[in-house]
Amino acid sequence: MTEQLAKLNYKQLFDDAPCGYLLVAPNGEIIHANNWISTLLGYQSGGIDGKRLRDILSIAARILYETNLAPLLRLQQAVSEVTIDLKRRDGKAIPVIMSASQTYDAAGLPDTTRIAFVLAAERRLYERELVSQRDSAEEGFRQEQADGVLREQFVAILSHDLRNPVASITAATRMLAKEALSDRGKQVLGLMQGSALRMSSLIENILDFARARLGSGIGLSLHTEQSLQPLIDQVVLELRAVHPDHGILTSYEFLQPLTCDPLKIGQLVSNLLGNALTHGDETKPIRLDCQTRDGQLRLSVTNGGKPIPDAVIPTLFDPFVRGQPNSYTNGLGLGLFIAKQIATAHGGALDVSSGKDETRFTFTMPLGGPGGSVGER
Repeated sequence: MTEQLAKLNYKQLFDDAPCGYLLVAPNGEIIHANNWISTLLGYQSGGIDGKRLRDILSIAARILYETNLAPLLRLQQAVSEVTIDLKRRDGKAIPVIMSASQTYDAAGLPDTTRIAFVLAAERRLYERELVSQRDSAEEGFRQEQADGVLREQFVAILSHDLRNPVASITAATRMLAKEALSDRGKQVLGLMQGSALRMSSLIENILDFARARLGSGIGLSLHTEQSLQPLIDQVVLELRAVHPDHGILTSYEFLQPLTCDPLKIGQLVSNLLGNALTHGDETKPIRLDCQTRDGQLRLSVTNGGKPIPDAVIPTLFDPFVRGQPNSYTNGLGLGLFIAKQIATAHGGALDVSSGKDETRFTFTMPLGGPGGSVGER
């Protein structure tokens, strides 16, 4: 290796290098150009020597060099990886990547500028492809966002428009329940009532989900209530009619009034009881305990059955998540998500604990509603 290097002089290394080299005088005159750059620009060997550097630069590259690169060279003595266009003898532009360094004489004045070039055509093409792909991805993302908003608006409108016919069906079943019916008729009516209740619950959950996703959040219509017992009893009565074989035990202790949206609290209770009825052990009754004391509402729904897997609990209140596997026929997986949103909207919390004996969901909120509290009266 040492012998091979000895046979090569520096002029050979300069002239035969696989990239372009220029030596430029302080006045901008090219002192020497190697064979690579001469050939690239359409000149014979030595054909660029004596020309000015600006003569082999495109107009844009000349402006960049004189206004930006030359001052940088004087200031920091080097520039690197600058993409510019050289001008061939026939006027064609050649994209290259330039690096340069500045030397100084004994008096500290600028001396020779050393410049190296490599071809940049493939890099330019790669950069253009990257920009094109980025633009396409951004446009696809914007379109996906627009489509997502449109879908959610459609769902919200559809869910809203479905409420009226479902309410009419529910009212009709209540009227029929007052008529004399055969055993078969009562059975069919019970199925109709259960289906109407299920549809109504699904529509409310979807509508609230769409509101939450569209940014408006779950709206509340706040009222001061002395007791939620009549409201909760109505929810329990409807669910008992649909699940007559599954017991639901209730316990109330309303010592203080509270400010809330009664309909949303009813929806929360319905979602929690529906979840317990779906996943709980049918041989064990569900317990619903509700009390107001110490400035707080505390409502819990407890059921027996298999515990919720530990891996599921961290995402249990996310949309489209179910507490047990193989339960895709039991709903959209929005019930607990909406219940959580209702709890949060009231300034409260919804928590879960699950063990081998029972699973309990507990809702707590300040009696004064969001941002407030009600003391003893």
